[in-house]
Amino acid sequence: MTIIKNTVGIMGFLLLSTLSQAQVNHPLDGFDAAEYKTINKILKNSGYGNKSTLYPLIELLEPDKAFVTKWKEGDALHRKATVHMTSKDGFSKAIVNLDKNKVESFEKLKGQPMVTFTEFLQAMELGLQSKEMIAGLKKRGLTPDEVFCLPLTAGNFFDQETSGKRVMKVPCYVNPTQSNFYAMPIEGLYATVDLEEKEVISVIDEGVVAVATDPWGYTQDELKSRVKIANKLNPAVLSQKGKPNYTIEGSKISWDIWNFRIRTDKRPGLVVSQINVNDQGKQRSVLYQTHLSEVFVPYMDMNSGWYWRTYMDSGEYGFGLFMTPLTKNVDCPSYATYLPAIIHDDNGAVMEIPDAICIFERNIGDPAWRHFEIFAQDFENGVFIPAEGRPETELVVRTASEVGNYDYLIDYRFKQNGDMLIKVGATGLDGVKGVISKSMQDATSEEDTKYGELIAPSLVAAYHSHYFNFKLDFDIDNDVNNTAVRTNIVAKTSTGPRKSYWGVERSMIKSEDEGKFTISSQKPSYLMIGNPAKTGVLGHHPAYMVHHMSVGSAPFDFENDPSMKRNAYIKHQIWNTPYDAKQRYAGGEFAFASDGSDTLDTWTKANRNLQNVDIVTWVTAGFHHIPRAEDWPVMSTEWKTIHIQPMNFFSMNPSINIQTNDK
Repeated sequence: MTIIKNTVGIMGFLLLSTLSQAQVNHPLDGFDAAEYKTINKILKNSGYGNKSTLYPLIELLEPDKAFVTKWKEGDALHRKATVHMTSKDGFSKAIVNLDKNKVESFEKLKGQPMVTFTEFLQAMELGLQSKEMIAGLKKRGLTPDEVFCLPLTAGNFFDQETSGKRVMKVPCYVNPTQSNFYAMPIEGLYATVDLEEKEVISVIDEGVVAVATDPWGYTQDELKSRVKIANKLNPAVLSQKGKPNYTIEGSKISWDIWNFRIRTDKRPGLVVSQINVNDQGKQRSVLYQTHLSEVFVPYMDMNSGWYWRTYMDSGEYGFGLFMTPLTKNVDCPSYATYLPAIIHDDNGAVMEIPDAICIFERNIGDPAWRHFEIFAQDFENGVFIPAEGRPETELVVRTASEVGNYDYLIDYRFKQNGDMLIKVGATGLDGVKGVISKSMQDATSEEDTKYGELIAPSLVAAYHSHYFNFKLDFDIDNDVNNTAVRTNIVAKTSTGPRKSYWGVERSMIKSEDEGKFTISSQKPSYLMIGNPAKTGVLGHHPAYMVHHMSVGSAPFDFENDPSMKRNAYIKHQIWNTPYDAKQRYAGGEFAFASDGSDTLDTWTKANRNLQNVDIVTWVTAGFHHIPRAEDWPVMSTEWKTIHIQPMNFFSMNPSINIQTNDK
């Protein structure tokens, strides 16, 4: 079928030359083409892999932090890989030592690895080959050639259908006649596919709902027949004279006071490591590493075709796998530096996604700081001394991953004042279901919109939430052992004329139980990670603070709801744990069909000590999405933020010495 053929072509599009990829020259660099080839060869020569073996995940097994922090150019790199494998014998995990050219360990997996692209295609084909699905389509006046199906992870509801199984649900859509693939959902009909057995377990048909007929294309040519195209504005564009102010040496990027390393992994996408600042000539560490830990998107529709839509987009699908090429003057300025993402395909071969990372500086017209001094003015003679200030410039490192109908931009933004922001921009298309109602005035509208909003005739978008958990491994000021402090703003009373005010109360976080807390505007809290072994010029211990962020709390049942058990890290926005190299993802090592026994929530039940140890902070930003007509056919980008800010780390404002543009 046409859609399946086009989908197969995606992999061919991504299998491009890797000549632009820099040679591996640091222990935290991602694998290059030669290393992926070596990993394959070692596994096959050892008898663990063959031509039919698929590789859901090949990931750098990082050397010990102590080795990395002491490493100098010219030292050995110590390259190892964690490999998840699938074959007719089931799922396995291998540790491959590239230096010694051998498989160090091999074991059967206790969990389910990420879904492979091959399995996507198999599930699509199996669903449409089912006699029950063909019959259901016929009832709706459709044939398999007129539709395409979208396999979706089904979660784990501890029942006979999903528990311990590798299952996907397969709903379908009428083939698009314009650019929108999701405009005509076939509601009430879907297949359940067992990926291991390669068979359809069941087909659910809840009755015919008339399929929407509007194609809802969103390209400019398609929109001309629907709306008046807005008047073209005189372009207000970002530009840069001369060469960029950042340098790229292999995986290392240096700009202004900042320097750090990047690589791409299949599961989290971009990984940013060894983030340091140059403080008046002295290199000082801030973060050893940060990356996306997990994405959780639960939908609030309780109908049988929707309740299971509780996606773990990073752990089940892979933000690195679904990174997309970035478009100049849309995703990033034309003058940005564009780099490829290097990951692997299902067969373990290198896969390059072109222009998947962009790096650029920008000044959007905001001041880094300013002050106009009223007392310095000579009003009598009409002489005005302008405000003293400096222009703000920031460095942006950006990627975009399309996971299903959503597109997620992820930014790491670095500022001259020592601030760092992690921002997630959600855009793309709402997930929609077909309904009878064409208007809220219809008699069926109340029932049709029980779990969502009518956003177009015959289309309801379900209520849902987006949670983005990031792992932040702070190593403040060149030390691994740090302390965590919770800072609360609390109400105070006074016996003077003022009867109320707020004050600050700080408490040392001594254990994991104390290190997890929820942030709200009613009870503001901040987390500071500091170095107790260092003292600044004012006597402060240098620290960085998780200052504020986008919060999406909800009254979920974490004890009884299987989906919430699997993603219980969203109970709190802030968690702190002692460093454990094996604990990399808040949703656990294996997210697909996970049972919640290996998560950030379960790790912290040990209530480990957090005083003067290597602390890892886990932060969840999120939002609840109540869809609206303005989200369709494509929703505007919604940005959410994690703000990381120096707290008595510098002796003064580090942006004070920015040069003005005219001096």
